[in-house]
Amino acid sequence: MTRTLRIAREFHWEMGHRLPFHLSGCANIHGHSYKLWVEIEGHCDANGMMIDYGEMKQLVMPVIDEFDHCFLCDENDDVMLRFLKTTNFKFKVVSFTTTAENLVFHFLDRLWELFSVFPQISGLRLRLQETDISYAEAGRTREQ
Repeated sequence: MTRTLRIAREFHWEMGHRLPFHLSGCANIHGHSYKLWVEIEGHCDANGMMIDYGEMKQLVMPVIDEFDHCFLCDENDDVMLRFLKTTNFKFKVVSFTTTAENLVFHFLDRLWELFSVFPQISGLRLRLQETDISYAEAGRTREQ
């Protein structure tokens, strides 16, 4: 019998963005109260713990803090970039369109680098909730 173990922690932040290509309201500047479920899979150590939840927080929060209360801007959004450069607003420029789908992949790549150094962790799954009724989910496992 093979047993698997998953543990998770939820993280929250506020962030604004826009989708310039969008044909309705999302082309406008708007924001979300984001939630990110960080779920890791693996096995426990001799003490019966995969990783301490506090250690998860120490790994994830610096990444979340980069995005908290900022405006996320696609590097190709010239209208917003011109405006943001004239302000003291917190903003972060990324190389992708700021959809939930692209954002969850961005977090997956960043967090996999942090969690994959733990030999007991074999997988990472993220659920990025952008609104109360919508989310994007992505995962990654260690190469076999």
